Amino acid sequence: MLLGAIADDLTGATDLSLILSRAGMSVIQVVGVPDEGDDFGNADAVVVALKSRTIPAAEAVEQSLASARVLRARGARQLYFKYCSTFDSTAEGNIGPVTDALLDLIGETRTVACPAFPQNGRTVYQGHLFVGSQLLSDSPMKDHPLTPMRDADLRRVLAAQTARPVDLVAHATVAQGAEAVAAALAGAQGIAITDAICNADLMTLGKALAGYGLVTGGSALALGLPQNFRAAGLLAEDAGNADFTAPKGPGIMLAGSCSAATRQQVARAEANGIATLALDPLAIASGETRIEDALAFIAAHAGDPRPPLLYSSADPEAVAQAQEKLGRAQAGVVVEAFLSGVARKLAEAGTRRFIVAGGETSGAVVEALEAMAVRIGPEIDPGVPWVVSTDPVAPMALALKSGNFGCEDFFAKAWDMLA
Repeated sequence: MLLGAIADDLTGATDLSLILSRAGMSVIQVVGVPDEGDDFGNADAVVVALKSRTIPAAEAVEQSLASARVLRARGARQLYFKYCSTFDSTAEGNIGPVTDALLDLIGETRTVACPAFPQNGRTVYQGHLFVGSQLLSDSPMKDHPLTPMRDADLRRVLAAQTARPVDLVAHATVAQGAEAVAAALAGAQGIAITDAICNADLMTLGKALAGYGLVTGGSALALGLPQNFRAAGLLAEDAGNADFTAPKGPGIMLAGSCSAATRQQVARAEANGIATLALDPLAIASGETRIEDALAFIAAHAGDPRPPLLYSSADPEAVAQAQEKLGRAQAGVVVEAFLSGVARKLAEAGTRRFIVAGGETSGAVVEALEAMAVRIGPEIDPGVPWVVSTDPVAPMALALKSGNFGCEDFFAKAWDMLA
């Protein structure tokens, strides 16, 4: 193993796995803290998908450290801590606490933090995170139900989560190349926010980070890392993953994300003629809407050219009402439990293709399906591939989408790739 990665949610792990795979690394993605005896084959990179973004910081640290110890014991030369390209976190963490703990584990004092993903409109300039042309604090992320991001200054956000100094490597330095970045990082203290406004910047940063034991950032920062291993003679020119073959069988579309992007995708799915069933957390919690009702709706559309879409995606006002009555965290848990329960029942009946929108929802569905290790397949949209579980008896194809990712036609596009 060359690179051992720890992601704080499932869709982010899949996104990172896709980037590494496209760069010629053979990749295995596992869900949850791996066991020391897990079989990673001859993978160049192992990506661990945790569900640690919004859990208490101490638990996130514990899971991340346990994963890192296994990865290092299996030979990982570099660790990668992956979080969202919108720096999703609370005032307490978990980005800062996990970064601190991983640095302590490997005995280093310095790393970077760069969530930039220019291809999806996330850029960092003068330490401020932009979503498209908007500051993060002006984007729809300000209304995220679990991690509302109302400050675009990453130095200020991260400084609230760590006792380490938070420095900045500005774009003027990045534009001068990898040697200039390396020199700036050598003089920086603690954790350095690094500007990046295009993929060329990320490649420059990657080259400058060749000797670092820990790298932290969004998935796109990994673009430049495989070439470092290749330059050192540790990675073949074209390793990559085996051909992707999607298992045959029925499919389903599930959406738990309430992001603006997912809401637009649900509306486009309806316009494309996909049968949709809206789910209300309050109706689920009261027992008015049951899993059996959803299964009956799905069965009624078994002959449709595309499978139906079950969604709880709603605007911020509706989300706030549900949270007020059920509790902020419980409103999401109710929906995740419902959708994962539907997925489990469908899998038992032979469904083999799942399209899921939302990081938390994807994690719950994958856990319910026990698809704990996957191989990376073709890219649907930037950051979103099809994957196939490694179960030799009943493999499943999954498209696991972060709420903010994907084009408006995502649901139809994803399904039609396998049709």
